[in-house]
Amino acid sequence: MDLSKILSIAGKSGLYRLAGEAKNNLVVESLMDGKKGPAFSHERISSLQEISIYTTGEDLPLHDALKKIFEMAGGQKVESPKKMSSARLKELFKKAIPDYDEDSVYVSDMKKVFLWYNMLLEKELLDFSEEKKEEEKMADKAEEQAADDKK
Repeated sequence: MDLSKILSIAGKSGLYRLAGEAKNNLVVESLMDGKKGPAFSHERISSLQEISIYTTGEDLPLHDALKKIFEMAGGQKVESPKKMSSARLKELFKKAIPDYDEDSVYVSDMKKVFLWYNMLLEKELLDFSEEKKEEEKMADKAEEQAADDKK
């Protein structure tokens, strides 16, 4: 899953896919309705790859946070964050990311992360299968190394 081409633009709702570059702007496509339009350099544009969640330890990249939510939700959508109470949002977020920094992560941030998760899942842009294969390969290599070390 490559989040580097998925963008959040301050002041605009939803997420956008980078569709191209023009001389003075980026061409973005809305994930909500598929419409293309410009995004200018004066707008605060963030790639989802650059975003992280504050935790009590090191910051957690959004990619890893989305994976934890995916695992918590069993690969399904979470209930609409727009309809959840603040207490329910905090409860769900804590269940997915138990060590999030409660002083630095606001309810509005949680709502946004859950909205993004649902949108990316709906558009089939969340794919953790490659990572699972990679983890299995690493585990196999570690087992082989341990077997070789015993010889």
